[in-house]
Amino acid sequence: MTILVAQTEHGAEVGKKKGSSNGGFAVPGNNAFGNSFRDYNAETERQKIVTELYRQSHINQTYDFVKKMREEYGKLNKVEMSIWECCELLNEVVDDSDPDLDEPQIEHLLQTAEAIRKDYPNDDWLHLTGLIHDLGKVLLLPSFGGLPQWAVVGDTFPLGCAFDESIVLHEQLKENPDNSNPAYNTKYGVYSEGCGLENVVTSWGHDDYMYLVAKENKTTLPSAALFIIRYHSFYPLHRGGAYTHLMNKEDRENLKWLKIFSKYDLYSKSKFRIDVEKVKPYYMSLIKKVNFHLPFTIYSSIGKLELTI
Repeated sequence: MTILVAQTEHGAEVGKKKGSSNGGFAVPGNNAFGNSFRDYNAETERQKIVTELYRQSHINQTYDFVKKMREEYGKLNKVEMSIWECCELLNEVVDDSDPDLDEPQIEHLLQTAEAIRKDYPNDDWLHLTGLIHDLGKVLLLPSFGGLPQWAVVGDTFPLGCAFDESIVLHEQLKENPDNSNPAYNTKYGVYSEGCGLENVVTSWGHDDYMYLVAKENKTTLPSAALFIIRYHSFYPLHRGGAYTHLMNKEDRENLKWLKIFSKYDLYSKSKFRIDVEKVKPYYMSLIKKVNFHLPFTIYSSIGKLELTI
């Protein structure tokens, strides 16, 4: 898989909003339900679903589990499909970890990409990143293994070192087996100062899977795009400022772009529906330009996973 994207000197543009003829993206005051964004304490039926998902995630996401999943799903050798075909599959997916939106995920992909496009009209690599960043959520579908929601969606966090208090619903992690492992429950754990996030095991999900798809097929997307894809759910880092002691110089540069991307990923979520047929020609032309296909590994089952529910 080769991506041929007209790249900018992206490092020099960080923090500079580019002009747009349509006024740019405006951050809304509330989420799709009229609440504050990422409010995990609001007493709603949706919050009960979200809280239960994180309970299961925080119990079952362990260092050994992630190693196993990366090895199993990193093969990427079963089927190939276009980006748009994959986007359409997400019509069947609703993210149970999201307190801000309960629409099919294709809506979120287009909302994110279109919001970025308004403010960064010339950075098509960033538009594409917005479109594809959540495609790994197809892992929820039966044909892709039917992984449980807790193993695909939700905020991500490092394994192999102490759990930081900035992790959402942090108190639930007391039940995680790694929490009582002396090798894993210190600040550095199995890592070292400045080792680089590439060498840190983070909880398994759609982020890491999509990163593997891009990396293993030698994409030419800039490193900032790969960083965004892999860490856009790593809120303890880009919102909480945690785990920076594990970052290297390249991570710090790419984090600047992730913080920009996060605005569009988070605040573009709304009940406003994108006219898919209206924007599809632009994204189809971009997909055709980059000749980007996605090889996925399909499993009839997820095998024997030892889970605590």
